[in-house]
Amino acid sequence: MTAEFLTGLADNLAGAIAFGWVVVGLFFFKFWHHTRDRFFLWFALSFWMEAVNRIFITISSGDESDPLFYGIRVISYGLILLAIWQKNQPLRRRDRDRP
Repeated sequence: MTAEFLTGLADNLAGAIAFGWVVVGLFFFKFWHHTRDRFFLWFALSFWMEAVNRIFITISSGDESDPLFYGIRVISYGLILLAIWQKNQPLRRRDRDRP
């Protein structure tokens, strides 16, 4: 196997991973659209950020440990933690009265 073949294979796999993150983000966005629960919106944004991050890593042929790419990943995981934290907060009076 040549280095060119392996590079092309790695790029195709990165594209497939990014596509998977976009699809999962759309899945969560669909649930947000139906429920208007921010939990699903934060998850959708997180997965879309991961997809964009993967595309930029592939295009730039950069190292994943680059602080820019790592920082985007930390923010993405932070959105997931924010979603979980908000979901576990007690409901405000205005939200409890809603059907």
